[in-house]
Amino acid sequence: MKKYVEQLLKGDDSSQSLHLALLVAAFVLITLVLFIFWRKRKSKGNIILLTGLSDSGKTLIYARLLCSQFVKTYTSVKENIGDITINYRFLRIVDIPGDERLRGKYFDKYKSSVKGLVYIIDAVTIQKEIRDVAEYLYNLLSDPDIQKNVPVLIMCNKQDQTMAKGCYVIKALLEKEMNLLRMTKTSQLEATDASSTNVFLGKQGKHFEFSHLDSQIDFVESYASNDDSQMSANIEELKKWLIKIA
Repeated sequence: MKKYVEQLLKGDDSSQSLHLALLVAAFVLITLVLFIFWRKRKSKGNIILLTGLSDSGKTLIYARLLCSQFVKTYTSVKENIGDITINYRFLRIVDIPGDERLRGKYFDKYKSSVKGLVYIIDAVTIQKEIRDVAEYLYNLLSDPDIQKNVPVLIMCNKQDQTMAKGCYVIKALLEKEMNLLRMTKTSQLEATDASSTNVFLGKQGKHFEFSHLDSQIDFVESYASNDDSQMSANIEELKKWLIKIA
């Protein structure tokens, strides 16, 4: 390299300019390749998935978390991706659509690199939507990638509304519904394939409880207003949870 530089200095101006340009281009290219490699390494296994049914408030919480401000949101048809740093650690936040036709596709895309799973529930409509809410959560918790001790945060959202149910009530509703779901799914599997090795959520012979799962399941309450840009959001428990798992 030293010899090459000496030869470069001895050349004429046009030759020096050409070689200098080539050196700069090579340096920029190498730097770019290393940067891309570094970003991929940092993002691997550092994904936080925001999941939940449509209209549960996922995208608004995503915006509050990344931008600390209100944004006008619409039903998502693709994932939203943003990066944050917690305790000097890089986390990639991925908000996936809640639509039943889309969510499986995006969950499968990111689940192998998931570090934490956030499941957001509309605490106002939970009783009306309990079956759908419980079944989606059941399917997520049954996934082999989530079964690898991935921490799960269940956010009971929209607590700023008077009809919202508290997290303890929602936890009880979910455990009751998921117990019924487990019996139904187990019967279906036995009827179709007696040798099936699908994951059984919880403990055999006992009513379903989140405490029976290997993954750490936490319930918190939250809100993020979608009708007043000046109203503060309450996602502090989410931030604390991210600090804990980062």
